[in-house]
Amino acid sequence: MDVNDLLADLYGRLPEMIHEAVDGLTAAQLQWAPAPGANSVGWLVWHLARVQDHHVAELLDRDQLWATGPWAARCGLRPDPDDTGYGHTPKQVAAVRPDGPDVLTDYYDAVATRTGELLRSLAPADLDRIVDERWDPPVTMGVRLISIANDDTAHAAQAAYVRGILPTP
Repeated sequence: MDVNDLLADLYGRLPEMIHEAVDGLTAAQLQWAPAPGANSVGWLVWHLARVQDHHVAELLDRDQLWATGPWAARCGLRPDPDDTGYGHTPKQVAAVRPDGPDVLTDYYDAVATRTGELLRSLAPADLDRIVDERWDPPVTMGVRLISIANDDTAHAAQAAYVRGILPTP
């Protein structure tokens, strides 16, 4: 199997998980958390999209879609390219307030489209290119792409779980 096909398959599984986690939810349901300080469905999906957008934009040396698109205001946030949710306090988690599921799916779909463009353009040697020297060993593009997919899969599964325990109206 070609590495591009393998990565495309891995990333291609995410949109369905994300859409299923949020489709049909109200803004209040997206903001509901199972316990004080816990992550909501809305925050989890926002965060996974932000991480993918941040890292893929960096790999492409392009602006993040978050910083240039219409989604931030609809989530109650500023289009801050440094805000991906890492290290968020409970207050910051609660401040992520998507106005409906479509803002999350539209943003994620735009990010996924860009990611797909990157994946289709890769040559095998690209995966060995060092993209982050702040770590020991330095991070290659291949490791970064697997890390993004792993993080997104974990958060999409968490969002599905939180959706499953939402109180029934």
